[in-house]
Amino acid sequence: MPLATPVEPAEFPWYDYRGFTFSLGLQFDGHLINSGHSGSAFDPVKGKPDVAGGMADQARIAYAKQAAVLAAAGLTLADVTRVVENVAVDGLAHYAEAEQVRAEVFGAHRPVVMTVVVDRLVRRKAMIEVEVHASPGGGTAFGADGTARWDRHLVREAHGGTLYLPTLLPVDADGAIVAAGDLAGQYRYCLERAADLLAPAGLSLADVVSTVDYTTAASRRDYPKIAAVRRELLGPVYPTAAGILMSRLHEPGVLVALDVVASRAPLEPVNPGWSRYDTLTYNPGVRAGEMLYLSGFAALDMSTQRAVHPGDLRAQAEVTYGALLQTLAAAGLGPQHLLSTVEYVTPEGLSAYRDVADVRRELLAEPYPTSTGIVCGGLLRPEFMLEVVATALVPDGAG
Repeated sequence: MPLATPVEPAEFPWYDYRGFTFSLGLQFDGHLINSGHSGSAFDPVKGKPDVAGGMADQARIAYAKQAAVLAAAGLTLADVTRVVENVAVDGLAHYAEAEQVRAEVFGAHRPVVMTVVVDRLVRRKAMIEVEVHASPGGGTAFGADGTARWDRHLVREAHGGTLYLPTLLPVDADGAIVAAGDLAGQYRYCLERAADLLAPAGLSLADVVSTVDYTTAASRRDYPKIAAVRRELLGPVYPTAAGILMSRLHEPGVLVALDVVASRAPLEPVNPGWSRYDTLTYNPGVRAGEMLYLSGFAALDMSTQRAVHPGDLRAQAEVTYGALLQTLAAAGLGPQHLLSTVEYVTPEGLSAYRDVADVRRELLAEPYPTSTGIVCGGLLRPEFMLEVVATALVPDGAG
């Protein structure tokens, strides 16, 4: 398989996308992964993009941008397999408006929906940012959405046997919180829900290739307890992982939200030789067929396990992307193979966030990966200001 190719719409009136260190979308073997888009649009008075309007207005613009990128790739909204809606805490009360817009734009088609509650988005007035993945025909669906808001059962199989699951919450079909006040208990419930959703596709938790969990600073001290749950339920090849803190989650009493990806392909751990992972319940990278999934990386000295460059976002970004590139190299890949990056920046690092683009320009390569930037409430090490989660495409003959 050759490198992914960037999607470049002839018309994209919301802003000039050229010159950035990300691609609007990357297409490979007919499949597509797009960057996240908010409801920003070019303001002729201000001479730059700006965000205006309420949640519904912003969601319509975000989905219009995604539809334009899809069209440039020869796809439509009916081909979308997964939607990630990053919703700012300030916009959560209005999320039903975005859900209605989503229902309108997709019509009868139902993609898998991941809802990530974030402290805020990079554009201050933005309430929602939308990412999409697409495969010709929309992939293969298993299950269907339930009747309650967070009671989601739809799973879709997309490129290379990749299976996308909806965001998993410790909320039962009646809307009640499960394992109230117990982070490990809620994490267990979410993983057991993942097992239930994978079963109709003939898969199990042994096929999980990637996890991203969102918790709150209030539960930070209990976070190490989830390792025992992961050790019991996951493996034998542990998936990649990232742990992100938000100031609040989807509902009062929800202590964790879990996003899970699984694969039909055999899982192969990828490690540049870092011994710290010998005792952890996740791998720095996991290859599954044509895809390489990477754990969240931050400014950590892999030998001493100490956080480095506190207070210096640019230096942290260099270490973070350096570790990411080392993991790629261990799989026989380079920066040109990256498909997507999600950058989580803390409030302390936001004022210097533009510096990360310079680091990407220095360390990455064209075609630049797609990108979404999110402001989180914090990271598991208080010194960290940036964490990056990425995926890459494995060409034929690599590794």
